[in-house]
Amino acid sequence: MIVKRLLCPERVRRVPERFSWVDHRLVRDKYICRCTAEALALYLLLVTVADAEGLSYYSERAVSGLLSMDEPTVERSRRNLIEAGLIAYQKPLYQVLSLEPLPRANADAPRGNRCVSIGAVLRAALGGAA
Repeated sequence: MIVKRLLCPERVRRVPERFSWVDHRLVRDKYICRCTAEALALYLLLVTVADAEGLSYYSERAVSGLLSMDEPTVERSRRNLIEAGLIAYQKPLYQVLSLEPLPRANADAPRGNRCVSIGAVLRAALGGAA
């Protein structure tokens, strides 16, 4: 049995006011298995720079420079994270998404891990009338 002990007690990690922990469900729920290494690097950057609501607006050029990736690789990585349900993106705004389980949708509701307009939600709720 491994006994846990602090390896560097003078550097114990604390949660500062403007910091978000990386959610353990990233591993436990296998989100990490759906992503490339480049996409996970982008995710780490976005989690690190996001505000309390998960929002950031780093430019493509800034992200490329910080991660030493060319812009097409950043774009592919961003698409990978969107498809994995980890982020939303509408240029220039990124949002790191909660990993909370989503409520089950009815058969008529839009499917997938993407943002849906409030109009689409209301149309679905009203049975197609809007």
